Amino acid sequence: MIELYVDGASAGNPGKSGIGIFIKGEGHKIKISEPIEPTNNHTAEFLALLRGLEEVATLTSGMVSARSDSQVVVMSVEREFVKNEMHKEILAKILAITNTFDYFFIKWIPGEDNRAADALAKEAIHRKN
Repeated sequence: MIELYVDGASAGNPGKSGIGIFIKGEGHKIKISEPIEPTNNHTAEFLALLRGLEEVATLTSGMVSARSDSQVVVMSVEREFVKNEMHKEILAKILAITNTFDYFFIKWIPGEDNRAADALAKEAIHRKN
């Protein structure tokens, strides 16, 4: 099983933004810290999950457990619905990838349990392109 931890961060609304991804399991330990276009925190959270799933899809089609400290993202994926028009396209891409896995689940975790992804997202905000 692959465990995927994701976090998005934004310094403003919108502002400088970044995503953090930590992947472990099946012999993998991958850390990704990437700046993204200036956006708000919710959008950064959705983009972090999308990017993380894209990476995981290159590693396995088996069992994937995603973890996020964004209740909005977790509930949107579980319900396969989001009200925000800006996030509908991102959610559609997320769901398309999750449907390729044999088994996928997502769980909300408190921020203190998501420190690795959080640090990577914050690092991406401060990185000079």
